[in-house]
Amino acid sequence: MPPAEPSAEPDAVPADHGTADRSGSGADGSTGVEDTLDLELTEELLALIAEGRSAGARAGAPGELLGDPGAWPPAATAAGEFALLPVRPERDLAVISRWMNDPAVAAFWELAGPESVTADHLRPQLEGDGRSIPCLGVLDGTPMSYWEIYRADLDPLARHYPARPHDTGVHLLIGGVNNRGRGVGTTLLRAVADLVLDNLPRCGRVVAEPDLRNTPSVSAFLSAGFRFSAEVDLPDKRAALMIRDRTYRAQL
Repeated sequence: MPPAEPSAEPDAVPADHGTADRSGSGADGSTGVEDTLDLELTEELLALIAEGRSAGARAGAPGELLGDPGAWPPAATAAGEFALLPVRPERDLAVISRWMNDPAVAAFWELAGPESVTADHLRPQLEGDGRSIPCLGVLDGTPMSYWEIYRADLDPLARHYPARPHDTGVHLLIGGVNNRGRGVGTTLLRAVADLVLDNLPRCGRVVAEPDLRNTPSVSAFLSAGFRFSAEVDLPDKRAALMIRDRTYRAQL
């Protein structure tokens, strides 16, 4: 991924597009990852694991993997009342596409262009098995961010770190410069991680993989209670694997 916008402030989080829902296989990138077993996985075994995960996911109906973020209670934050609203293209495509064409966002998501580009990105998630759910982030009734809540353990990302069952990942972008550079990103990252842990009891960890060069994004995750676990090589970037553990959420 391209480097972070040089002028971005530490907690601005203008955009953080992880490659997890679009990436394929690549280097394992597991050097330095905590809790890694000394086990060499062959390509054949990795393929079998991936096939098994996919088959298990297909067996469940949409909504069984991640529930319904739209039914999760809103979070009271220092920035206001925040809620996740699952995307409906007929209602939300225009605003999401506008955000994708913001240069600060386009540098990371690489989805600038007509609305059809954003629609093509949303379609596999909306028509899939529910392993990734695109959402609007609504603050005090106003849509102001875009989120993807996804099952990291069922995603190609799982090939690049020691995934655990029910690991849940997040991608995000903050739309509009008025919501950047004043700590809103950090506040909402913590709120979304808490929403995931509160509403998905089998999820033990919330994970993210911002571009390692995106210092503002990495800083915001750290401030939101995530820990830096490792550097991982993904197909289109070297990423910082960030983890928020259920066990230590009260201390971070």
